[in-house]
Amino acid sequence: MSSTEEKTISQDVGWDWEPPMPPTDLIFDDGEPLESNRHRIAMDVLIRSLEQAWSKRNDFFAGGNMFIYYSSTQARNRDFRGPDFFVVLDVDGTKSRQGWVVWEEDGRYPDVIVELMSPSTAEVDKITKKEIYERTFRTPNYFVYDPFNPSSLQGWQLDGSHRYQPLEANERGWLWCATLGFWLGIWEGTIQRETAPWLRFFDSSGDLVLLPEEAAQVKVQQATQQAEQERQKAERLAAQLRALGVEPEV
Repeated sequence: MSSTEEKTISQDVGWDWEPPMPPTDLIFDDGEPLESNRHRIAMDVLIRSLEQAWSKRNDFFAGGNMFIYYSSTQARNRDFRGPDFFVVLDVDGTKSRQGWVVWEEDGRYPDVIVELMSPSTAEVDKITKKEIYERTFRTPNYFVYDPFNPSSLQGWQLDGSHRYQPLEANERGWLWCATLGFWLGIWEGTIQRETAPWLRFFDSSGDLVLLPEEAAQVKVQQATQQAEQERQKAERLAAQLRALGVEPEV
């Protein structure tokens, strides 16, 4: 058999075939702002509180309002906007990323996704995106919440057949996110000068997962309380010494 014939056969059976290269002209900004300032704050609250809770860990990535590229077709058509909040576990959290590009991340998809709904996006979030996260991403936990509607929280978890099953709320209306080991529930309060029913993380004991500024405030309060306790202790000791006829040293 001649070399020409061998080349022809190899081409016929696909021996020289190489997979198409993934697209390199990706965009990472769709130019569309979040639905409202409250939606922006709600996204930041989830990201920053999780980063605070896991401040000693570098094995996760938490992002929000970022594109997730998972197929060349989707990348070419620009037909899918990224989740409002997502977490990927067991990855290098120190790596800088403009978006999440699955084929550059060893095929890793988000482990948890939260979409912050509005009346105009609720149907897409609860049907279209839910189907993508279930069947394509295989994301273990998916949640939706409208920051203007405290009763809108819903969540799902993949079962053994890779189908989403609705999560049952506890007596407080919270949903357990087994993937992260936190509850997701509503916390009424003021953040960045806006008072609202915020979606927050709570630990397994039911304690609020704090934002960095909240954690700093707690430390200040604890230091103040400790200083006051030390002052009161010194006053009691001084009073005891005086009762014994000993003047305490100043």
